[in-house]
Amino acid sequence: MTTERTDTVTRVDPSTTSGEREALEQWLDFHRVTLAQKCQGLDDARLRTPSAPPSDLNLLGLVRHMAEVERGWFRRVLAGEDAPWIYSTEEDPDGDIHASDEDTYEEAHATWQGEIAHARTLAADRGLDDIGVGKHRSGESFNLRWIYLHMIEEYARHNGHADLIRERIDGATGD
Repeated sequence: MTTERTDTVTRVDPSTTSGEREALEQWLDFHRVTLAQKCQGLDDARLRTPSAPPSDLNLLGLVRHMAEVERGWFRRVLAGEDAPWIYSTEEDPDGDIHASDEDTYEEAHATWQGEIAHARTLAADRGLDDIGVGKHRSGESFNLRWIYLHMIEEYARHNGHADLIRERIDGATGD
């Protein structure tokens, strides 16, 4: 038997008067916390509930996916680290989304938060115009500003998915 988590996640609204970098970081953190809020109070079984057939997208998979995305953009592209994927494999490129019955939110959340912490460390001493040391799979280079903007877009899109999935699970809605 699984029990619902009773964690409480508090989201802080971004400042309306901050500078560019602070605004980018605040909006990225806002969206990171939004995803955690969408998972709040659900047990692992409900976090694995798919959105709607034929899609197997689920909240646990979204958390795992965002751990991969954080790793990809900050470790691989920005810092040029040779960081292997966490959940995805050659056999299952969408392994991040394909959470099994053995996969837990506790593990996925800890991994995701670890990637966020590492991303913050990697970005801390770089300017917004600094070009990443690594390359994207497209072969292109990206500056930190672009990475921040893309991450905000990525979270915002997936938070929309998360909102619909959560509403399907228990009717909870919110922003």
